[in-house]
Amino acid sequence: MEAASPRRRIYLMDELRGFAVLCMVFYHAFYTLAYLFNLPIGKTLLFFFMPAEPWFAGLFILISGISSNLSRSNTRRGLKLAAVALVVTLATWLVVPEERITFGILHFLAVCMVVYGLAQRFLLRSDRKFQWWPVAVCAVLYLLTREAGSGTLGIGPASFSLPAALYATDWLAPLGFHTHAFYSADYFPLLPWMFVFFAGTSLGLLAAEGRFPEWTYPSRVPFLSWLGRHALVIYVLHQPVIYGVSLLVSSLLS
Repeated sequence: MEAASPRRRIYLMDELRGFAVLCMVFYHAFYTLAYLFNLPIGKTLLFFFMPAEPWFAGLFILISGISSNLSRSNTRRGLKLAAVALVVTLATWLVVPEERITFGILHFLAVCMVVYGLAQRFLLRSDRKFQWWPVAVCAVLYLLTREAGSGTLGIGPASFSLPAALYATDWLAPLGFHTHAFYSADYFPLLPWMFVFFAGTSLGLLAAEGRFPEWTYPSRVPFLSWLGRHALVIYVLHQPVIYGVSLLVSSLLS
């Protein structure tokens, strides 16, 4: 019997994840300079960089979804990430309560990983193959729900208002429904972002089958690849570093 070929690492995914992490670090640095230290240069840079934020965040979420088909246990991985997310919440509430993170990207990814892990175990066939239609469905659902946080479901003229009762409590904030008093400095609700993650899980079947284009496998930018492989550590550590550097910059400019 012919031995199965070992699965090759898709370095492009590492590099794209690393690029998204690098963008995230710059975005948070500009945000800190602008809103924690009230520096005009921070506000200028943040205003310039802000339109790109949904794109690199979406890229990071999509790649996380793809990677879920390369993981041995998404449920275990999601629970570990949830523990890290809880530490981030407690740390921000204690140190910078005005910029607390209640349900950020780590919380979001943890929930998606656990849900997908359970679905893999109980609902999804282990022998399923890649098809394009789930990706298309996720794209449509994303477009339909991207304004759910603002009280609207649908696209353009084919939209309608959601019940006001959904926004009367903050208990539904992870879904995207919350009162005006709710605040999270980093906020990624399940609606609409979970559809980006699950589109990634569908594309991940191609990765698991070794059917990504050949040009995605070689490493071209080792630095970005390194950032991508250490994304979680960078996320946890970059904010204290940014705060220290911003404090130094603020003292020099004052």
